[in-house]
Amino acid sequence: MPDTSIRILCLGDLVGRPGRRVIRECLPAVRRDHAIDFVIVNIENATNGAGVREKEAAELLGYGIDCMTSGDHVLDFPDVYEYLRREPRLLRPHNYDIPGTGAHVYQTPKGPVGVVNVVGHVFMKDKVPTRNAFKTAEAAVGELRQRTPVVLVDIHGEATSEKIGMGWLLDGKASAVFGTHTHVQTADAQVLPGGTGFLTDLGMTGPHFGVIGRDKDTVLKRFRDEEKAYMRVAKQWIRMTGAIFDINTGTGRCNSVELFSKALPDSDSEN
Repeated sequence: MPDTSIRILCLGDLVGRPGRRVIRECLPAVRRDHAIDFVIVNIENATNGAGVREKEAAELLGYGIDCMTSGDHVLDFPDVYEYLRREPRLLRPHNYDIPGTGAHVYQTPKGPVGVVNVVGHVFMKDKVPTRNAFKTAEAAVGELRQRTPVVLVDIHGEATSEKIGMGWLLDGKASAVFGTHTHVQTADAQVLPGGTGFLTDLGMTGPHFGVIGRDKDTVLKRFRDEEKAYMRVAKQWIRMTGAIFDINTGTGRCNSVELFSKALPDSDSEN
């Protein structure tokens, strides 16, 4: 196959029903209008804002997502264990020793695309035994590169320093490295010297009228009043944020990185 470019849309953490709604209503048009060939979405908060069940994961696949990554909340619902075993389109962190996989190659009309998902360590609470994210990602990228030059890495982590470090480690090895978990889109989209597209954090797919997807009043009760109120999913300013990576399918080098944001035409949604 001659060298061409593949355009890959990567979206940040999808939160609850509002996040699922914006994918359902906007993704088909986004794919068409931006000539998107492959879609990666982090969905670890797709069910009620924390975790993901098989029901919601399968629903999202029906809306046109090609690969779903995750993070530290992936095991919040027990039924996801069996789903991870049989659905390679849902990745769990590759440095978690649990069922499923965190590295897979997907077939597209423009050639194979590899995706690696790892969870970081700094300020993160390990819910299961966790191997070194850097060594795990580096090894996984090397293995997938034997099957395709196009390999993207989702590092799900809290610390910007750790995610930037992953970008430098994999520069010239991965086609793109992007962070998830903080729900806040960063402004540092760039192509590193070795040809790796990079963004510290994709941001969030869900309601932005709140605190990282949660109702602002209940969050403020925790911060100001130290009251452990249930943090409801917010409802308004629903949009998807992330980045579009344009990648050469022959070399695996990233041609460009474009920040992406798309809002629903209205501002209200159910939780």
